[in-house]
Amino acid sequence: MDDREFAAALCDRDAILILSHLRPDGDTLGSGAALCSALRRMGKTAYLFSNPETTARYLPYVAQFFAPADFVPACVVAVDIATPDLFPQGFSGAVDLCIDHHPSNALYAGATLLHAEKSACGEAVLDLIELIAGSVTEQEANLLYIAVTTDTGCFRFNNTTADTLRCAAACKDTGADTFAINTALFMTKRLPRLQLEARLTEKMEFYAGGAVAVNTLPNVLLVELGLTEDDVDDISGFSREIAGVEIGVMLREGPEGGKISLRCSPKYDAAAICARLGGGGHRGAAGASVPEGLDAAKKAILQAIADSGVEL
Repeated sequence: MDDREFAAALCDRDAILILSHLRPDGDTLGSGAALCSALRRMGKTAYLFSNPETTARYLPYVAQFFAPADFVPACVVAVDIATPDLFPQGFSGAVDLCIDHHPSNALYAGATLLHAEKSACGEAVLDLIELIAGSVTEQEANLLYIAVTTDTGCFRFNNTTADTLRCAAACKDTGADTFAINTALFMTKRLPRLQLEARLTEKMEFYAGGAVAVNTLPNVLLVELGLTEDDVDDISGFSREIAGVEIGVMLREGPEGGKISLRCSPKYDAAAICARLGGGGHRGAAGASVPEGLDAAKKAILQAIADSGVEL
């Protein structure tokens, strides 16, 4: 489905519930909230699903859009959700429409607008809002700027394109407070986060002559250091900041077992590596889960990396 067909399908709906994904980041929340705002300006009844995992970092921007407990939607729209496994806690049911940028999207929705060439779902949502509402508001510009900066590491990641920068420029032109957002999301760390980085550096394991780095972050360490999810929001890419590291692995404990986050230089395909374990994502950033736990996850991802041609 192309943009205009999707826009027409969306405009035909009302009583709309917009989903963000499990462990929501700024792209799924910012994109969903911006779309919700635009739909309301059009006279639609629209809400953002009240994702229980939304962290304090993003709540000030999106909480006003959360659905009341008694809201009964007539249409469910998933934003930035590649597979049903990533539906937020507390949601079950069918999805009518999906807008996404993950090449691994499972096409589970009734209709899907997929822009795999976009660095962030926020780019696609900006285009969609301009189709259905004509332009974005200052508030929506802030939300979309959060979306595109989150998924590009504030434009540091290899997935950043000229279109990404044009999207950010459009947000800035509309009044987005880019300095405040950059300061809050990318330039400020609590002391426990710095203490975590010291621990991870001390315990980091290297393979392939230093080209592969593996970190393990058990829940007990989160508790010991008093870390919040906001503190570890972007921890997956930490080891890739080290000179010479081409593939960075972060292992965490989750309800689904051992959670693997993979970050790769342009030389390697993170999505292809994680696909060997039933996961997916993008070329530069992807993930997978191994039910047996952290040790099994470590063994599995190292084998997947080796099977991809890296001599460990």
